[in-house]
Amino acid sequence: MKKAILFSFILIIAATTLFAQADLIANVYHRTTTSLNGNWKYIIDPYENGYYNYRYQPFDQQESPWASAFFLNSKPKSPSDLLEYDFDQMDDIKVPGDWNSQKKELLYYEGTLWYKKSFDYSSSKTTSRVFVYFEASNYKTEVYLNGRKLGTHVGGFTPFNFEITELIKEKDNFLVVKVDNKRLKDGVPTLNTDWWNYGGLTRDVKIIETAPNFIQDFFIQLHPEDDKKIKGYVALNGTQISQQYVQIQIPQLGLKKNLRTDDKGYVAFEIPLDKLQYWSLENPFLYEVIIQAKEEVIKDEIGFRTIQTKGAQILLNNKPIYLKGISIHEESPLRGGRGHSLEDAEQLLDWAQELGCNYVRLAHYPHNEHMLRLADKKGILVWEENPVYWTISWDNPETYQNAENQLSELIERDKNRASVIIWSMANETPNVPARNNFLNKLAQFTRAKDPTRLISAALEQKDYQGNPSIRTIDDPFAEVVDVLSFNQYIGWYDGLPEKCETITWKIEQDKPVLISEFGAGAKQGLHGDKNARWTEEFQEDLYVQTLKMIDKVEKVQGFSPWILVDFRSPRRVLPKIQEGWNRKGLIAEDGQKKKAFFILQDFYKNKKSP
Repeated sequence: MKKAILFSFILIIAATTLFAQADLIANVYHRTTTSLNGNWKYIIDPYENGYYNYRYQPFDQQESPWASAFFLNSKPKSPSDLLEYDFDQMDDIKVPGDWNSQKKELLYYEGTLWYKKSFDYSSSKTTSRVFVYFEASNYKTEVYLNGRKLGTHVGGFTPFNFEITELIKEKDNFLVVKVDNKRLKDGVPTLNTDWWNYGGLTRDVKIIETAPNFIQDFFIQLHPEDDKKIKGYVALNGTQISQQYVQIQIPQLGLKKNLRTDDKGYVAFEIPLDKLQYWSLENPFLYEVIIQAKEEVIKDEIGFRTIQTKGAQILLNNKPIYLKGISIHEESPLRGGRGHSLEDAEQLLDWAQELGCNYVRLAHYPHNEHMLRLADKKGILVWEENPVYWTISWDNPETYQNAENQLSELIERDKNRASVIIWSMANETPNVPARNNFLNKLAQFTRAKDPTRLISAALEQKDYQGNPSIRTIDDPFAEVVDVLSFNQYIGWYDGLPEKCETITWKIEQDKPVLISEFGAGAKQGLHGDKNARWTEEFQEDLYVQTLKMIDKVEKVQGFSPWILVDFRSPRRVLPKIQEGWNRKGLIAEDGQKKKAFFILQDFYKNKKSP
């Protein structure tokens, strides 16, 4: 009985935890892992009968859950047993992958879907610790192994992990995952967005095996105030991590530095460097970095560069740079649906480079890790964004904590990537006091967690002193960010392209400006007069007029038009034109380039950095 009570208590604690364990394992990309990708069994459960009893009480918070609780993966013990589900007789679904693009009947489905994977596992050492790691799952995820709850994660685009050392067996393990992608008023993002709400285990699922005392985390970047030093920390996890030696090696620099952790297994450091080769667009040089503890060695590839602002300039390695960008949604140009693979990332970034970009805005949420690793190698700068989008529940403390947690997990994953230069707090949010407090707290949190990068947000613009022909940024959050950014759609939502000739901007803050979005919709292959909406010629003309206008805007240091590729959105329903697609892409969903692609390509070819 005591055992049962303890088990129930563990379940209740896990079920009431909103977010995954705080200690995310760093650098999983370069660790030895075992993939759980492939075919999983699934059950569609819109009424959540596998989670709640008929009194709407969660099974995983009950001392003796009914056999009908799906996470138990129950089997009838005799022909007379009543059991109304059987994972093993259900259809297969691919992981990673969203359910919407895999199953026609799930195209618009928003609700709960249960996944089950059976597997065997043998640890390489009897002393090893074992974790299950999810690169992302949209949106609320409940995870169970062998009938025991591991915990809950909220947020659709960031990684999370749970330790399973005491639960995993050599034979006949079953991992059951409840994924619920219902949009929520208090969620992040909230109910209303302009992209497809892809549900499911959308990125890789892995088993990680570590030493008993392992390297949990590390942060190694150039010192933000001294580009002749690297600065950072190493954090160990285990029971014997106090006063332990940790060694940092960078063989190409001849660096080998021994450090000693404090009583909590943490050590911060500053190390001077000689003859450092900086990561740049022209030469995206990555150093092999080796971190060695008593029981474990891990490696990463890290580039070292500075990113700063000076007045209206953005400085990369102390030199002004003009950001030739494009916005990108995380959709696969190869097979449709949510993108997740290395091949997806290669195609999107190759198109961006073909366009002439040195910079991409990953909108409107954290993208998969392949994008950042490839950007490091290709020499592309990156804006990463937290999914605080349009109108969030600004006064709800849990909504704020959710946003902060998602941003924290993003920073933890990508803080060592040289390509990442901007953390964006939000997109097109209203200028109201509750929102200002919300974003101010996020910015303060971000600066404390990572002082080496710039902060921005897609702010809204307004008329300057009531004059509709002059636009400005009038937003208290503009005083907080390092880079001013705004979205503008003159010529599409605001008049016709010819209106661009009549609009100017007055930016009063002494900060660099990025135009984070502009664009127009066009159906690839639809041709006609340049004043006819949805034609390639209309989009082409808008780009011609907008680029002339932007080139005259004082303090603009780059832009990222909306968007590289057409993407799915339930908001876009116009028959024969949209049919569920946002058509503002420079490339159609089948890879065909529109005429505006070549207008922007030519502009970037001739545009030089200051």
